[in-house]
Amino acid sequence: MISHIMLGTNDIDKSAKFYDAFLGEMGAVRAMENERFIAWSFGKDTAMLIIIKPHNGEAATGGNGTMVALNGTNPETIAKLYAKAIELGATDEGAPGDRGGSFHGAYFRDFDGNKINLFCYV
Repeated sequence: MISHIMLGTNDIDKSAKFYDAFLGEMGAVRAMENERFIAWSFGKDTAMLIIIKPHNGEAATGGNGTMVALNGTNPETIAKLYAKAIELGATDEGAPGDRGGSFHGAYFRDFDGNKINLFCYV
């Protein structure tokens, strides 16, 4: 159902380096790009995560209450990906751990304030 998710950026080069390294840990690769955006995916006909310079030319901001959740497969992978994001300069929004019931997750914000959740069900 979901084709792609777009996250605004104010520094496409800085964001590209972050997402190349972070999404690369998950096995995603660049699928499309031009001077305004870069998209990553796991292959043809899979959903894409896209960073983009806002079309209206105004500053990109992280949406209040907006979050992108990425399947981390298992708690060990979530811990590894979370550590990679923090190493790359992301801001902690909640270290890996049990979030109640069978939900295990971690949270961080990228350079533009976009909130990312890594999760799995255990």
